[in-house]
Amino acid sequence: MKKNATSLRILVSGILFAVLWASASAATKIALQSAQPFVIAVPRFFIAGIIILFIAHVLFKKRLPQKQEWRHLFIYGLLNISIYLGLYVIAMLNVSAGLGSLSVGTSPVLISIVAAIWLKQAVKPVTIISLLLCSAGVYIAAYPLLENSYATPTGILTLLLSMLSYSAGAVYFSKCKWNGLDILTINGWQTLIGGVLLMPFLFYFYDGHKNIYDIKSLGGILWLAVPVSIGAVQLWLFLLKDNPVKASFWLYLSPIFGFIIAALTLHEPIGLYTMFGVMLVIGGLYIVQRKK
Repeated sequence: MKKNATSLRILVSGILFAVLWASASAATKIALQSAQPFVIAVPRFFIAGIIILFIAHVLFKKRLPQKQEWRHLFIYGLLNISIYLGLYVIAMLNVSAGLGSLSVGTSPVLISIVAAIWLKQAVKPVTIISLLLCSAGVYIAAYPLLENSYATPTGILTLLLSMLSYSAGAVYFSKCKWNGLDILTINGWQTLIGGVLLMPFLFYFYDGHKNIYDIKSLGGILWLAVPVSIGAVQLWLFLLKDNPVKASFWLYLSPIFGFIIAALTLHEPIGLYTMFGVMLVIGGLYIVQRKK
């Protein structure tokens, strides 16, 4: 009975994680209808960071970072929040929500490539095959979107640069010595630091005429801050703690849910190109994860 309850909890957590993680693209697109990119991003990071740090330091009494750990947090926040999500929210101005979630799903492959280059290791053939499949999948899924103005080459390039920064951040995180610093503390401080680093861009590009503080902008910010930045991340950590290998397979559902959510909320098209592209990306992710 206990084993069945645990399996059910993991199943529900995995599906909920995939849905929440995939919803970020659609939530961003909806918020962008009423607000500028950095008006969405910076408050999101401040809200999420403050809530996480309150839980970590006030409720759970976790220790503060020390000495070298602050440097690690600064660099990690720069790569994983400021550059990655800063570019991502800009890219979402010019790409569809479905394509945004599809690109996020390719992160395990990009991380493998960045890790091999950073650590000066040979790139394995299976990683190259996986990268080619994922790249082909994204291109095929994007093809009709480019024709119908749901995506632009500039938007896709910006999206790629954001994913490269995310991958570099993941590799940097794995290389750092955190000395037992709690994951909540790391997540909270890197999120807050990342938001602070984006504030100059918020003030420089801010245009009051382009921002309407309505249900779209405020709802999008709150959704991205709480269910996505806090809820999805904590579910992911729970899945990793149970079984890191199995946890990675929940990422396969994110592109599927991403296109479904985009179709329901933004009426983005789902055609044969989309389905075939998603299948190629999932195939590319599967072979690289299966090898691991």
